[in-house]
Amino acid sequence: MGKLKKDKKTRSFMQTIALSTLVLGTSLLYAPASSSAYAATNDNNVEWNGLFHDQGPVYDSAPEPTSAQTVTLKFRTFKGDTTGVNIKYYDTADGSFRVIPMSWVSGDSTGTFDYWQGTIPASSSRKYYRFQITDGSSSVWYNANGPSASEPSSGDFHIIPNFKTPDWMKNGVMYQIFPDRFYNGDSSNDVQTGAYTYDGTSTEKKAWGSSVYAGSGHTNNLVFFGGDLAGVNQKLGYIKQTLGANIIYLNPIFKSPSNHKYDTQDYMAVDPAFGTNETLKALSSSVHSTANGEKGYLVLDGVFNHTGDTHTWFDKYNQSSSLGAFESQSSQWSNYYTFQSWPNTYASFLGFNSLPKLDYGASGSPVRNQIYNNSDSVAKTYVKAPYNIDGWRLDAPQYTDAGGADAGGGNGGSLVNHQIWSEFRSAVKSVNGNAAIFGEYWGNANSWTNQGNQWDSATNFDGFTQPVSEWITGKDFNSNAASISTSGFDSWLRGTRANYPTNVQQAMSNHLSNHDISRFGERAGGDIWKTYLALIFQMTYIGTPTIYYGDEYGMMGGADPDNRRTFDWSQGTTSNRAVALTQKLISIRNQYPALRTGSFMTLQTDDANKIYSYGRFDKENRIAVVLNNDSTGHSVTVPVWQLSMQNGSVVTDKLTGKTYTVQSGTVTLTVDGHYGAILAQ
Repeated sequence: MGKLKKDKKTRSFMQTIALSTLVLGTSLLYAPASSSAYAATNDNNVEWNGLFHDQGPVYDSAPEPTSAQTVTLKFRTFKGDTTGVNIKYYDTADGSFRVIPMSWVSGDSTGTFDYWQGTIPASSSRKYYRFQITDGSSSVWYNANGPSASEPSSGDFHIIPNFKTPDWMKNGVMYQIFPDRFYNGDSSNDVQTGAYTYDGTSTEKKAWGSSVYAGSGHTNNLVFFGGDLAGVNQKLGYIKQTLGANIIYLNPIFKSPSNHKYDTQDYMAVDPAFGTNETLKALSSSVHSTANGEKGYLVLDGVFNHTGDTHTWFDKYNQSSSLGAFESQSSQWSNYYTFQSWPNTYASFLGFNSLPKLDYGASGSPVRNQIYNNSDSVAKTYVKAPYNIDGWRLDAPQYTDAGGADAGGGNGGSLVNHQIWSEFRSAVKSVNGNAAIFGEYWGNANSWTNQGNQWDSATNFDGFTQPVSEWITGKDFNSNAASISTSGFDSWLRGTRANYPTNVQQAMSNHLSNHDISRFGERAGGDIWKTYLALIFQMTYIGTPTIYYGDEYGMMGGADPDNRRTFDWSQGTTSNRAVALTQKLISIRNQYPALRTGSFMTLQTDDANKIYSYGRFDKENRIAVVLNNDSTGHSVTVPVWQLSMQNGSVVTDKLTGKTYTVQSGTVTLTVDGHYGAILAQ
């Protein structure tokens, strides 16, 4: 990155400027005595602090263009600072760069900034663009990674024609449920102690609220508490009305011997412990109904990389009347799996013999047909009537390949892996073009999202879960000591946003915890104020906020299976302050499209006081979010001039109802420790 540098305005108006030395990317922010102090001149020096572009509604005319739509882009500079701005874009159609000069179109309402505009022609090819900003002999480059002194080689903005991610994902709040631990709505289907035996051990029924660890002679995966789909249905009022979440994501629900159901025995049957297929139909109908709040959406967990060893196709324990691949080499399903030495040596998920990997073979293979191609395939059956689910969360999809020991497991997968998910997308979208497909991935998932033909988004471990945990709790998501500064937090977020097109960013699943990692509340040491702070960020950041059941009240829990405790329904009420805050935050998010699909702009990073502020804005609203990650309260002066907030205008903190007046381009307020403010106008 380029060196830190002072703006010319800073040199000219030093006596009238209140310094706050707040880092934005690689330049310094200064709070001006008046926004008019930012009238710049052409002096062969581009001022980085005034530069901005993203693919929000103010700066991009078509974030999801068709192949017939032109894309008109705007770019912001300080008023009178630059002699020219160019768009430089790479077109994959011919592998060439093109340059489009931008024209000045207007200034902002405060007289601080200029806006430049240029249009990229319509076509069906993917494109990547950056900006070159000149002031005489000086030149600066700008892309999704921010400004740089030299031309960047990565991190450009994306244009992917005919690629649309579901608007309901962009605008919704997701609630993730591990069914056995959420609510017991039908005790008649509870799995009792000794109900059956799997792999040498038997089931164990435990009382709600007791330890999730198995007793003597049992295993953790066969401990059951009785949660089921009827329970989810009965608690939809809590999810949709009390909290305001409108997307339900269920961990696997299909027939399986374990409590987690990632070892599928029958894709076409709901597990009896959770109810029946009729129960699923009833739940789907209730989720989509507006009776318990606004219309909802239902997402199921698609475990398509592997089956369980009890599946009829494999049938390791001779439970089926038909011969499975483990029982006979002449089985009709013998080519569904890959055997190195039949029957005991076969490709399995991460070496777990209970999870034999499916062999997808070539296009049109029996496995591909069963999972997604046929009209009665698993993926299509549940997306269409009478189930009408709204999408699939894909479990371990980077490993799905033509066979072998997790052959598609590298970053980016294999060509066959990408072919599978391209075919899967086509199959699912042919039934419901508005269905969501998001993959479980723990790193940079852009090789599956950025072609526009596979996933809509992914689980945002890398761009949300990990940095939030390290910044607020001082631990990574596995509870290992790891901390980052506020400026490091901002840099991490910027870098991971740059990995994806904006419409993918807006549909990324942003979770504080999930069923595979320790609970956020545990990492926070039980400090509920850290949960408050995390919730404020979660509900105001780019992406789909995803609440793992119980995180809204700070549920504790270590590594698996302790992260799958039963929901404490004595906490499931707005008398719990964290639940009440979650309700308020979701309501605020729903009130302002700027918090869902608006631009994101860093305003302030203060490492000493652990203050982070950023703007979310669209054509209708400007919002400054302030986060205090310190244990004590601080007076914070927020540089809202960056959002073109006019002096004398009023902002309202949507959390407290307090109002503040913009003075000298700033708003000053006190923010409690491990808390925040949402300043809207």
